[in-house]
Amino acid sequence: MSRIKAWLAAPVDPASLAVFRISFGLLLIWDVFRYFLAGWIERYYLTPPFLFKYYGFEWVQPWPGDGLYWHFGVLGVLSVMITIGLYYRLAMIAFTAAFSYIYFLDQARYLNHFYLVIVIAMLMCLLPAGRAWSVDARLRDSWRGDASIPRWSVASMVLLFEVVLIYAGLVKVNPDWLAGQPLRLWFSDRAQWAVVGPFIAGDWAIYAASWGSIVLHLIGAPLLLWKRTRLAVFCVYACFHITNAIVFSIGIFPWLTIAGTLMFFSPDWPKQLWARLRRIPYQPVTLPAPAIGAPSTLLLIVLALFMAWQILMPLRHYLYPGNVAWTEEGHRFAWRMKLRTKRGHARYEVTDPETGRKWHIDPGDYLSRRQERYASTRPDMILQFAKELERIWREEKGYADVEVRARVWCALNGRRPALLIDPSVDLTQIKRELWPPADWILPMPQTKPGQK
Repeated sequence: MSRIKAWLAAPVDPASLAVFRISFGLLLIWDVFRYFLAGWIERYYLTPPFLFKYYGFEWVQPWPGDGLYWHFGVLGVLSVMITIGLYYRLAMIAFTAAFSYIYFLDQARYLNHFYLVIVIAMLMCLLPAGRAWSVDARLRDSWRGDASIPRWSVASMVLLFEVVLIYAGLVKVNPDWLAGQPLRLWFSDRAQWAVVGPFIAGDWAIYAASWGSIVLHLIGAPLLLWKRTRLAVFCVYACFHITNAIVFSIGIFPWLTIAGTLMFFSPDWPKQLWARLRRIPYQPVTLPAPAIGAPSTLLLIVLALFMAWQILMPLRHYLYPGNVAWTEEGHRFAWRMKLRTKRGHARYEVTDPETGRKWHIDPGDYLSRRQERYASTRPDMILQFAKELERIWREEKGYADVEVRARVWCALNGRRPALLIDPSVDLTQIKRELWPPADWILPMPQTKPGQK
């Protein structure tokens, strides 16, 4: 244990962690700006009369009045503070809490990069990322001579991204992805693009992309740890993420991952690069012992539990029967990125058991277009909407008791549409819970992806 602590406490240059902090902050500023620019605050959180909730976070509700606009404004200010390193630790903790609040507002807004931002932010609350190239470092005399940080602060970020990248490959080793789905569906939608359209729509390009992404993550991610292959693998990763950003328009995720991949290089790589750009020889210096020193036992335990969570959480879908892409049980928080496309059609039926009167409900009358799409393909959200219909009929329409059933046809990765949940089940009687597995979700049809 003493040798491990000594290795973790060894001094390293703070430059790479500082560059990551700045990159992280700039991406957050851009993301907050987009919410104001595109009108997403109103569209996603204020206009819909009903927001889907994560299990255990049903109590999270939007601020009244213009509170949500002020909240995003505060997020922007905190992002600037993180970028310039002003009261870094306080800003990082406040940002983590404020961003998590937005994340838990609506389950229909789940995106992997939102979850990645929260995970990174939680880790950065523990890291001395404000010790260099920051306002804090200029204002604090005690930090000016501290030209190093302990190795654990860099190694923990490297380990986090190694886990994310490895899982990004592991989750793709499934029959649908190996058969070229859903990439074939997505690429066919882009076949009309000039120049690249016919190129990406070919079978060879589809299989090269499907299998190549697996190889890149499962082999490339470990090779990032090896100095001799690191630069070449990073260049491939950069091309991969830039292509994803262009083809799929997936927000800040590709750029955030590129910034994280840079953490695999030597901690002083920004200084080496700057020296090369100035065409002057780079002279590494002997670093003093970091002021922070060896991690405490408590910190090691916290970091170990944090990393164990990242490793074990994506495996929980094995506890549930059936295909996780169909049932969605264990799908979130598992780095299952761009693995499936689901198209659904749902109709809900509300019944008054006393009179036998029935109402046939179109979810589009109550939900936004995005919410309606998810309430036609995600069983947990189907259950939530059924309970919202029960609430409406009881509290707003005055019925003492109603039953709610749903007939949901869902097509996974181009398969023929099939019933997703049991249409005979009264969803008002189903308790929302993480365990045991939902027996009201019907098995996925045994057809091949893309087979009608």
